[in-house]
Amino acid sequence: MSEGAAGRPRVFLVDDHHLFRAGVRAELKDAVSVVGEADEVDAAVELIGERNPDVVLLDVHLPGGGGQAVIEAVRASAPEVRFLALSVSDAPEDVIAVIRAGARGYVTKAISGPELIDAVHRVAGGDAVFSPRLAGFVLDAFAALTPGVAAPSVDPELDQLSTREREVLRLIARGYTYKEVAKELSIATKTVETHVSAVLRKLQLSTRHQLTYWATERRLV
Repeated sequence: MSEGAAGRPRVFLVDDHHLFRAGVRAELKDAVSVVGEADEVDAAVELIGERNPDVVLLDVHLPGGGGQAVIEAVRASAPEVRFLALSVSDAPEDVIAVIRAGARGYVTKAISGPELIDAVHRVAGGDAVFSPRLAGFVLDAFAALTPGVAAPSVDPELDQLSTREREVLRLIARGYTYKEVAKELSIATKTVETHVSAVLRKLQLSTRHQLTYWATERRLV
């Protein structure tokens, strides 16, 4: 893959917050050549195909399907494009989803400007780059790539729940009241109710009893 003028990688930004994209541009300065940006999945897929960047910097949560959807769509027609996730989330399920989709790395938005520039250049050069605290569980999750190691089980329904939603799910399934869950996790009771509603919606369940049965079947309790 060819890089831009003076060895600068051609970079495309995908994030649904305009101010954040502007901040990333400012941090990258002249170290890269920013060839475009988008704030949702469909526009990102179309423009990446037109601009042919070396590296796509993208958030994992986007309107229209998320960073995973962008990677999967682009890789089908332009497998040479490399992706580096840049997100506020450090939830294992978010990291694993985009890496499975084909991203070459994942860094959090706490990263400094110089570190981000280095990460972009390394990904453009073919390296895999992760924020230090994320590298451990990424290696654990993909240990199955080593011959003789059993593949980790994949549950698409469970994968769609955030880390906090899983914590709430387990406690509710164990019989905790909303107030007890709130105390255990140091969050507001109203927040627990919101998480339970989200879990029921995502799992297409309608009652707490069904939720408990679902969790028990999967040995999550």
